[in-house]
Amino acid sequence: MGLTMRQRKAVLASQVKAWGKATKQEKSVILDHLVAVNGWHRDHARKMMRAAVAGQDVNRPRKARVPVFRYGPEVIDALVMCWAVLDGPSGKILRPALPALVASLVACGELDASPQVIDGLLAMSAATIDRRLRPYRIGLVGDLKGRSLTRPGSLLKSSIPLKTWHEWDDTLPGFIEIDLVGHDGGDNNGAFHYSLDAVDVATGWTETITVRSKGERVVATALEQLVLRFPFAVLGIHSDNGSEFINHHLLRWCTLREITFTRGRPNHSNDQAHIEQKNWTRVRRNVGYYRYDTARKLDLTNQLWPITAELTNLFTPQQKLVSKTRVGAKVTKRHDTATTPAGRLLRDHPDILDNVDRRLIQERLAQANPAQLRRDIDLIQRNLLELARRRGTILKAAKRNHVYLSRTKMTRAKQDESTTQPKRAS
Repeated sequence: MGLTMRQRKAVLASQVKAWGKATKQEKSVILDHLVAVNGWHRDHARKMMRAAVAGQDVNRPRKARVPVFRYGPEVIDALVMCWAVLDGPSGKILRPALPALVASLVACGELDASPQVIDGLLAMSAATIDRRLRPYRIGLVGDLKGRSLTRPGSLLKSSIPLKTWHEWDDTLPGFIEIDLVGHDGGDNNGAFHYSLDAVDVATGWTETITVRSKGERVVATALEQLVLRFPFAVLGIHSDNGSEFINHHLLRWCTLREITFTRGRPNHSNDQAHIEQKNWTRVRRNVGYYRYDTARKLDLTNQLWPITAELTNLFTPQQKLVSKTRVGAKVTKRHDTATTPAGRLLRDHPDILDNVDRRLIQERLAQANPAQLRRDIDLIQRNLLELARRRGTILKAAKRNHVYLSRTKMTRAKQDESTTQPKRAS
């Protein structure tokens, strides 16, 4: 058992008087003695001896360091504005987006800052961005969760091949994942709208459209409109096993257009990991969990999606998983540098675009005003929120068999009670 702190102080005090008149070799011997007896590191023993000789209290707690802020309030204000325009991303996402975003905001007159402020903003690291934005993130995390509305499709699944999560490596642009997000507001009884979400696996380009129901023809018609919004040809479609996708109508639609149609394994949502992520970042973060079942709400949501698509596809970077290593129970994931879907498309796949689409993307990048796009999104969201407040709280309707589900009608026979009715003697 080692010495107590009081005993170590006593050993140190016994050597203090000899330290002042000791030679260099004698001081070395004293330090060796402190290291051997007290179990200290040599540098720590030297520091404690100097403090004791100077008459300082060696047990006095160290004075808290005064923080030194390299970036002034003007830089933080500009950072908060950029962070709010992109809907509050993390530092690793916001840092790569700052050069193009700041240039667009300055060109549109939205950001009035001096060159020193802009240089300081562009010099901030991802860790510093997260640290300085911590006070502004308070209260942004909610606890609402959605529910799956997927119902199994027909026996047509045998005609549609499976595609698992590990088969998405090195995919070219044009292979998209699709999914439906229900806007039931907590009660899936009656008719309500759905949002059809589609994401390109290679670039992260995402498009969304809201439909009035999950009927086969309605979904196929919406998908036909949705694929026209991508700046490249759609070569393949991947979905879950819901009946809105696994049907003859959509299979015929893909066959006529020579589009590969695949599906994931039942009860394996990770086979559609890319679109499951977008269901939250694109749909739920923009329209929430309210119930949308009127023509006005359908019109507002379809006005919202093109604006959000332009802001996210042109200015919001995304990270892609590069490798995943498992050692026992520990999983180490490595991601690439965050890049916008438009930047990833122009940088990694320049041959996919024709001259017209490439020029349109470059012109839109130079002319778009991210701050105005965010204001347009906020206006539509306020209108949707006001409609949801006027509707009031949605009470979930009871199921038809709720009496039997609650077990209120189920009674057990007593031990001395016969469950067989006696027959009357003739």
